[in-house]
Amino acid sequence: MSMSRWSLYMSRTGQMMKERVVKTLTMSGVDEPSRAPKTLCTFNSQSSLQSYATGCDADTGGTSTVHLTIDESEPKPTTKFWGEMRLAVRPEFQGRVRGGFAGFRSKYRTTIFGEMMHDLSAHDFLALRVRLRGSPRTRNSYFVNIQTDGYVTTDLWQHRLYFQRDDGEWEDVYIPLSSFVLTNSGEIVETQMQILCERVRTIGISLLGGKSGVEGPYELGIDSIRAVNPEDVPNSLVTGEDSSHRTQWKHGVL
Repeated sequence: MSMSRWSLYMSRTGQMMKERVVKTLTMSGVDEPSRAPKTLCTFNSQSSLQSYATGCDADTGGTSTVHLTIDESEPKPTTKFWGEMRLAVRPEFQGRVRGGFAGFRSKYRTTIFGEMMHDLSAHDFLALRVRLRGSPRTRNSYFVNIQTDGYVTTDLWQHRLYFQRDDGEWEDVYIPLSSFVLTNSGEIVETQMQILCERVRTIGISLLGGKSGVEGPYELGIDSIRAVNPEDVPNSLVTGEDSSHRTQWKHGVL
């Protein structure tokens, strides 16, 4: 384990120890959980990028590219998720794999005491601060992905990422946690169930161009991902449940 990864590991261990001690001393386990906004993911420094993993169809024979880099063009650094979405695959993989996938997710947060999970049981929405750029063709092919600590490790909860702005500027997108759809290996699970908000392992975003036949340069700026409640959400910005967000792609799982 590298020094930087060891530092993160020990930092998470210290954080878990602190949380356990505070809960014990304050007996917070019998209190109502806090409904205050909770920051889940930040993207404002080079060190923060160590907390995320990237992947694309090139890992299995495709030709798309994926990058997650810091953007320091503005006073406050943010992150760019960018690359080239391509449907073509390498000749030796023709007819065997499908192109058109790129994505990133938060890494597993291991500690000496086990894996840290996000508890979102006291929150109703996922809030993303994002900026859409790149080819307009890729606009409707972004998805938000949540993995929970369930019995089936390949299960993934997904929701299409809808944008309201088309001027390339920052916006806040709010998605009800109840609107996420349970999938497995990219296919919608026939028997749907309530998302296990108490034990969220990873959160990520993917671009699924293969399903809709979309390719071209893509770029998504991202500043933060938070858990919030109705009182924190402007009514005009809520992404409601829509059957169109159920479009999935068989190989688009990171």
